[in-house]
Amino acid sequence: MYPRDLESILEKVQHVAKDVVAKNAADVDREGCWPEEGLRALQQAGVAGLTVPMEYGGLGHGSFAVAQICELLGQECASTAMCFGMHCVGSAVLSAKATPDQQERFLQPIAAGEHLTTLSLSEAGTGSHFYIPNTRLDAVSSEMYQITGTKTFVTNGGHADSYVVSTVAADPDGPMGEFSCIVVPANSDGMNWGPPWSGLGMRGNSSTSLTLDKVAVPRKNLLGEEGDQIWYVFQVVAPIFLMAMTGTYLGIASAALEEARIHLLKRQYTESGTGLSQLAVVQHRLGTLWGMLERTRRLCYHAASSFDAGDPDALPTVFTAKAEVADCAVNMVNEVMTLTGGLAYRDDSRLHQLLRDARAAHIMAPTTDMLRTWTGRVLLGLPILGV
Repeated sequence: MYPRDLESILEKVQHVAKDVVAKNAADVDREGCWPEEGLRALQQAGVAGLTVPMEYGGLGHGSFAVAQICELLGQECASTAMCFGMHCVGSAVLSAKATPDQQERFLQPIAAGEHLTTLSLSEAGTGSHFYIPNTRLDAVSSEMYQITGTKTFVTNGGHADSYVVSTVAADPDGPMGEFSCIVVPANSDGMNWGPPWSGLGMRGNSSTSLTLDKVAVPRKNLLGEEGDQIWYVFQVVAPIFLMAMTGTYLGIASAALEEARIHLLKRQYTESGTGLSQLAVVQHRLGTLWGMLERTRRLCYHAASSFDAGDPDALPTVFTAKAEVADCAVNMVNEVMTLTGGLAYRDDSRLHQLLRDARAAHIMAPTTDMLRTWTGRVLLGLPILGV
């Protein structure tokens, strides 16, 4: 059962994934280029406002829809899935406490497919602890702030129309997790991008670094109140972001399993004419892999649905979903490479790309280890961000 019109939205995304994203996937990976055609096609299909509330012109969906769509896109191109997912996260953060002015300047254009946004939280000095920024937000007048700092791994970097940037809270000595988010328009004076992203996998993400050198931003671009962003972290950023990543890596695992199925159906031994698919041990291994994927998918969709429904106990399930899908994606591609044999090890093989993309699952913040720890702390009744 899909909420509201999600089924029709998924049909649109499936068409874009098959007709546009798939044909560009190899070039995106080989050349490390940002998947512009696929992202523009998603905007044109009317799904860019996926996480924007309906009253602002959007589609009004949450983490369940994000996971479903990112899985469809991830089956064809993980970079496109992650770039679109980050746009959805940024849109959700913008929407959470949007002022009428922010609704008009940002959310309505996003819903109309005319504005792409993204998050800019990570920093080299804090690593996966994205909730402890060092970037400064200083008041320079009654109408303006000034931002100074450096961000890393900014997905859609240099291509988005706006960036949701995290900064130190008004009180630098405040409790952990208190920071402020502000929307920085693209091409603001003082924004300087680092070298093009060149990674082992996820090569189309454009996850470049960003230096903000006394960037002037209007106070009206502040999201919520100064220092209240801990609410955003666990009520908006974490669930939507984790489900975007979860869906993307489900797509990778699903694509790898399909590669195995097709290979086993085609492969025959020349001396006997026996098909590889007729071997019981191969059937057993394929069935085991399907079970791993299916139980992980069910956990992930259950986590997203629970969070969207307002289940107060959903967070540890959301944390665990991303950790489990990281294990699933990496293990799936590894096992499929074994099943498909030497062809999988060619530089131009689909599995070569899937393995490189999948490996990022464990290190994309929040990392797998961090998510396991957060889950344990919740179960023990401890603060999630405690020391």
